Amino acid sequence: MYTHIYADGVPALLGRLADTPEMQRLADVGMHCGTEYAQIQLYKNAKFPYSRLVHSVGVAGIVWRFTGDAVQATAGMLHDISTPVFAHTIDFMNNDHILQESTEDKTRSFIENSCAIMSILDESGISIEDVCDYHMYPIADNDTPMLSADRLEYTLGNGYIVHNIDLRCIKSIYDDLSVAVNENGSEELCFRSVDKAAAFVDLSLRNSYFYVSDENRFLMQYLAEIMRSAMRSGVVSGDDLYSAETAVIEKLNKSEEHSAMWNNYINVSAVAVSDREMRDRFCVNISVKKRYIDPLVMSDGGVRRVSEVDSGLNVRIKEFLDLDFDRWVYLPGLCASPRPWF
Repeated sequence: MYTHIYADGVPALLGRLADTPEMQRLADVGMHCGTEYAQIQLYKNAKFPYSRLVHSVGVAGIVWRFTGDAVQATAGMLHDISTPVFAHTIDFMNNDHILQESTEDKTRSFIENSCAIMSILDESGISIEDVCDYHMYPIADNDTPMLSADRLEYTLGNGYIVHNIDLRCIKSIYDDLSVAVNENGSEELCFRSVDKAAAFVDLSLRNSYFYVSDENRFLMQYLAEIMRSAMRSGVVSGDDLYSAETAVIEKLNKSEEHSAMWNNYINVSAVAVSDREMRDRFCVNISVKKRYIDPLVMSDGGVRRVSEVDSGLNVRIKEFLDLDFDRWVYLPGLCASPRPWF
């Protein structure tokens, strides 16, 4: 597992937390919000499934590496504990496709209701108040476009698992990092060299463009509609959202109607676009959260955003932020009623 590069000598409590049932559930919750089940080319050569558990272990290791604080690392480990199946697709179902925050308010209750986790915290002298919100720790999480352990892990994780970048390259980027004080007076991960910062931003933008691509936006809205229909018909319950993806898929496949929907979904391999709504098929026009990172880098004896140092990167970031989603995206070759599956 590539996460070994993130930290040596992590506290035993992090491994114990990762082994609890609530964290092990995340082994069956993917990082790509259900889109990895479709036939999109990007995922076909992935080294292995990229789960929320792998991500969480990585975040905890990064936080430990740069803080040496077991409490902060624990908060990093637990930050995705309440992620529902298909992750941010459920935000789409909740009509929260821009902020994608509608599912983030259950972390404390998941921790409180876990006897195993509460026992580990008690034994370690850690208060739930100190680990139920990783946003309080700037190395673990901060506001876009700053670099945090969370953003760092899924950028490098996608680089290794999905984009098949050599682990030595991933490690060279990671090993260039240190901690500095940013323009807001907060600690933030910071690159020592412009070339490594630029390599990281290049990788980050590869992820950013896919997250907002026509394929990804379509698939997330498509799956959101399937889940909305399944919940409305009682095929899937609210509690099921916090189980495992294989369990929910099994429930979908037990319903003739929703099995057909799911099979249509997982066979999507391409989408088409139009400047008008295609009324004879499922067609979406939807904006989405633009995820990007403009990390700090040491330059000329100071610390600056890499976009301030590298004009080419500045242009590329602006081009990404200027993307326009005002178009209709649909599944070609599948004509029926206006919303054929819902």
